[in-house]
Amino acid sequence: MDHDRLSRSKLDYHLLFLLFLLAIVSAIAIHSAEPMLPEKLQNVNFASKQLQWYAIGAVVIALTMIIDYDRLFQIAWYLYGFGMLLLLGLELNVPGSVTIKGATSWYRLPGGNFQPSELMKIFMIIVLGRIIVNHREKYPEPTIKDDFKLLGKIAAAVLPPLFLLAKQPDMGMSMVFLAITSTLVLVSGIRWRIIFGIVFSGVAVVASVVFIYFYFPDFFHRYIIEEDYQLNRFYGWLAPYEYSTDQGFQLIRSLMAIGSGELYGKGLGHLQVYLPEAHTDFIFGVIAEQFGFVGSSIVISLFFLLIYRFVHIALESNDLYGSYLCAGVAGMITFQVFQNIGMTIGLLPITGLPLPFISYGGSSLATYMLAIGLVLNVHSRTKKFMFASEE
Repeated sequence: MDHDRLSRSKLDYHLLFLLFLLAIVSAIAIHSAEPMLPEKLQNVNFASKQLQWYAIGAVVIALTMIIDYDRLFQIAWYLYGFGMLLLLGLELNVPGSVTIKGATSWYRLPGGNFQPSELMKIFMIIVLGRIIVNHREKYPEPTIKDDFKLLGKIAAAVLPPLFLLAKQPDMGMSMVFLAITSTLVLVSGIRWRIIFGIVFSGVAVVASVVFIYFYFPDFFHRYIIEEDYQLNRFYGWLAPYEYSTDQGFQLIRSLMAIGSGELYGKGLGHLQVYLPEAHTDFIFGVIAEQFGFVGSSIVISLFFLLIYRFVHIALESNDLYGSYLCAGVAGMITFQVFQNIGMTIGLLPITGLPLPFISYGGSSLATYMLAIGLVLNVHSRTKKFMFASEE
């Protein structure tokens, strides 16, 4: 019996079952949020459309698993180049680019709007994994100088798309790219003292920006953040009740919805607090109001188990590149869950990032399913060494 062949055909049914549970939660939450949507959207069955996107995502997973992830290693830079061309197209406002709420981040396609940065973050995981693997093969016993070389290579790959995202502007997606990069830097083998130095430098930069804002406001508005709407999110976060009619409106409504759910919630379909973007960015508030602290905790636990599976598969893989792919996906999903839930409870500023697998969204859900496909791909091709005799 070919045990290696059997091991290569295995699926991670734990991961697929968690994905199935998240799909159920998503459909229920979106369906219950539909009565709160604007009148022009009342006739759209978003829950049904979300399940259709899950079906499309299942096809994406299957197609992703057909291709050995080693092939992705070989074409990583081609994927990166393709993603950069899509982002450059938005910067140049090519025909088909769409501006929504001041951000030129989408292309208009027959089936809806497509956000290329969603695809680019997967390409970023693929190319950063290749950079780190190649570096570690070249420098098996790296010196401090070699570690800085690796940081330079990573920065050279990350900064161009970050610059284009900042130009759109898309602060939320920029933060996701930084989260992916930070995760892969942490697991890349770079010395911790260098990483701590980077962290302290980052804190110093943020502190400097805050200092300039308070003591040199003219310089701040002229050279750092020129657009007022970029600052409005911070005003609405830090002092929502002072800006309750505009910048702080969404956060106040979210806090009211979550708080009114109390321990067990009001029950399915019993929504009394109006939430803007209820089926997308603020879907967690819809869940919390209906199912309370208990229901919210169950949803968070599902995400915890999902991320645990990512980490488990990364550690189980005996291929370095496969481990980095799983680590990048884990970092991406972890940050987006933390950011979305954090912004709904006032812990973090509102950035417009959806809650993975739960919020309604075609291109974003397809991207998450692509990420799941990568992890399942690594798991199915992880060789397990067995000491049983062949028959």
